[in-house]
Amino acid sequence: MKTIASYSLVSVFIFAGLALAAAQEATDTVPPPKVLAVFREFVKPGKGGSLHEKAESGFVQAYARAKWPQHYFTVNSLTGKPRALFLIGYPTFEAWEKDNQAQQKNPALSAALDRASIADGELLSEADGTILVYNEEQSLRGPVDIPHMRYFEIYVYRIRPGHRNEWDELVKLVKSAYDKIPNVHWATYDADYGLEGQNFVIFIPLKSASEIDKGFEDDKQFAANLGADGLKRLAELEAACVEHSQRNLFQFSPKMSYPPDEWVKADPDFWKPKAAMPAKAPAKSDEKPKQ
Repeated sequence: MKTIASYSLVSVFIFAGLALAAAQEATDTVPPPKVLAVFREFVKPGKGGSLHEKAESGFVQAYARAKWPQHYFTVNSLTGKPRALFLIGYPTFEAWEKDNQAQQKNPALSAALDRASIADGELLSEADGTILVYNEEQSLRGPVDIPHMRYFEIYVYRIRPGHRNEWDELVKLVKSAYDKIPNVHWATYDADYGLEGQNFVIFIPLKSASEIDKGFEDDKQFAANLGADGLKRLAELEAACVEHSQRNLFQFSPKMSYPPDEWVKADPDFWKPKAAMPAKAPAKSDEKPKQ
């Protein structure tokens, strides 16, 4: 880790799935961080799974020993290239800076992180980082019960130069339709650093894969809410402003995460599962085996 036939198929690809976040009302919600640092690690073929988990445990243990106040969590790709995303949230860029500076000034922690980086690097083919900034206006019911979520649907949209106004209109149109469907939620981020062009990243948290099935039902309600004219306008806006889009599914990885205590208390069986007890050896007997 580094520190429906009536509307266009493309529009379906872009926005079918925003309803996937429909979930039960959360008792404890976590607001999206204003600044989100995302580090991606692309693992070599055959080097993921338990091998990557073991290497990443070096980072988790280093931060735990130092009782580091800044936490992070990790998601692994279920679609697309094999990769892990490390998500670190901050209230401001100043807080991000102070965290980096504090780590550099801690010799023991820095040394432990360097050792972990060497072991981890052997498994990777590529790595990069992005800084995202929360866009509350283009999000819908952003705060959610993240500690009990298990998946993220992540959409990335690159906007054509000079077409930001069409994108803003498109998002307002979509929000107006989904706002009438209870419990639909997503968080939108502007990619300020690390990606080519103007990009928006949308996170849709899911408690279980059953919510993906539920999303197909909500798509019909979404289309009904927009109506024929709204669907037509949606397709026009998409064609005008979206240069490239990508959609992938990720799964939370507790073994590669350094979650805050509140998350662990909220769902200890997931974030800090108890180690399996080794099987007991059969008791020895003084009797000689029968011939």
